[in-house]
Amino acid sequence: MQPARILLTGAGGFVGHHLLPALRAAFPEAVLVGGTRRAVESALRGVDEVVPFDLDDAPSLPEVVRAARPDAVLHLAARADVGASFRDPLAAWRTNLFGTVALGEAVLAAAPHAPFLMASSGEVYGLAFQAGKPVSEDTMLLPANPYAASKAAADLAIGEMALRGLRAVRLRPFTHTGPGQSDSFVVTAFARQIARIEAGLQPPVLKTGALNRWRDFLDVRDVCAAYVAALKKADRLPPGIALNICSGTPRCIGDMLDTLLALSGAKVEVAQEAARLRSTDVERVQGDPSLARQLLGWSPEVPWEETLAGVLDDWRARVAAP
Repeated sequence: MQPARILLTGAGGFVGHHLLPALRAAFPEAVLVGGTRRAVESALRGVDEVVPFDLDDAPSLPEVVRAARPDAVLHLAARADVGASFRDPLAAWRTNLFGTVALGEAVLAAAPHAPFLMASSGEVYGLAFQAGKPVSEDTMLLPANPYAASKAAADLAIGEMALRGLRAVRLRPFTHTGPGQSDSFVVTAFARQIARIEAGLQPPVLKTGALNRWRDFLDVRDVCAAYVAALKKADRLPPGIALNICSGTPRCIGDMLDTLLALSGAKVEVAQEAARLRSTDVERVQGDPSLARQLLGWSPEVPWEETLAGVLDDWRARVAAP
């Protein structure tokens, strides 16, 4: 059954901006309801209705769900900055765990028929990556930072709620990037600095964290394609199922920087900065995407070089803007 009304939380965020046109293309007859703190429709392109949505205001969430009247919920809203979670762990827990649980309870009470697709995170596996093999959905969750811990707790809580009737699908996307992402993440941090160096706005010194790390990266458009595929097949997925959304191909952070510098041609000095290092980190991250491929018919399609070029061009445009 195709949903008639889709509630997208975090609609004004980085992934939300990319997901809205993907939802429109996949479900052209559906009413897209954007949940965002900016409660004016003009703030969101691609939605039909807007509902004020604040994941930190748990008592307001039942009314939000009643107003949205969803046939499906895609829950993206979260505090996703790992660095910020070290500085304020309680904020990460309040939003990512307690807000998500409150939203799940509101959906269970007011729209129990609606599939509830939760954007969890590949970060929930954490120290399990140290085993040196691709992690599958039944790998123990061993989060290694406050953000990951809060998402793992929410992931488990939503899994429990599926036992009580919530039609939950837990999607665990691994690291993803693309145009529009803030510079709090590694690829965009590199691209912003390169764009500023090209424009003469900073000295030709590019500051980095650890470059000898391997991560399972995706283009944000591929992540959105997985979300759409999961929503299309939600009626056939077991309630509470978890699915890794990943490429299965680790990429070296240093190689990403080299590619961005080659695309730029700028001559820069690369300097590691202690403040950009994590107190807990894993060297190599690799997921097993076989279950998502089997159940969703999904696999990444966007070439990685195209992703990096798009991120760099996006930051060039942002740096050049007034």
